[in-house]
Amino acid sequence: MAGKLYLCATPIGNLKDITPRVLETLAQVDLIAAEDTRNSKKLMTHFQITTPMTSYHEYNKVEKAQVLIEKLKSGKDIALITDAGTPAISDPGEVLVKMCQEEGITVTSLPGPAALITALTLSGLSTRRFCFEGFLPPDKKERRRVLDDLKEESRTIILYEAPHHLKGTLQELSETLGDRRITICRELTKKFETILPTTLGQANSLYEQEEPRGEYVLVLEGKSFKQQEEEKQASYREISIEEHMQQYEKQGIERKEAMKLVARDRGITKREVYQYLLENET
Repeated sequence: MAGKLYLCATPIGNLKDITPRVLETLAQVDLIAAEDTRNSKKLMTHFQITTPMTSYHEYNKVEKAQVLIEKLKSGKDIALITDAGTPAISDPGEVLVKMCQEEGITVTSLPGPAALITALTLSGLSTRRFCFEGFLPPDKKERRRVLDDLKEESRTIILYEAPHHLKGTLQELSETLGDRRITICRELTKKFETILPTTLGQANSLYEQEEPRGEYVLVLEGKSFKQQEEEKQASYREISIEEHMQQYEKQGIERKEAMKLVARDRGITKREVYQYLLENET
């Protein structure tokens, strides 16, 4: 009978955030697959857990996953942990989970800390709809595509960033998205936790004078419905009302209905459309 893979969430800072269920599981499984065994050893030592560990990280995620799969098939139970937070989120654990599913191996998740959710709840920005981008891609072309997509994103946006890249990322975000609201979360749950609600413009000014330290989660407001409408209306105003009418009439839409649609698109009244057409008839 095959073993089971346990996705165990570990603290993102404060060790007291670990759950009793995770501690029990880490003590009982046959093996713990850790992102960095040196880092995780500190956690195990603190809680007096002696279960054997093996490394599973970004640079061995495919080859090592095959090894772990074979151990699971042989009946071994394995716990997967990351350096901090929930495995498989912006983490090579997603590869192992996918392979387990393909092999019919049971995977279960033990909920716990996740930096993105912690930051979102502290941000003061909308939590109803949000998207998580993790770390922006290092490849310049791919990074540009992602930033261009985020420019039109209406949901709250969550990003991770390392201190040595923070200034550059804030500058890129400001240039691409404009001066939006942002909440910068630093060292979550740790002694020097900092939650800074600000704007991209103010954040850029701040870090010209202050050197970033610690790990960051950036929570950005999405493009508002009002802003989307204003931009759409501005784009329609680049063509004349007559040309705008023709676009609808070519689709077989009757003139009165076309006037109503043109007025809606441009944020003006139907009477203004009618008056323009009346004055510009040839």
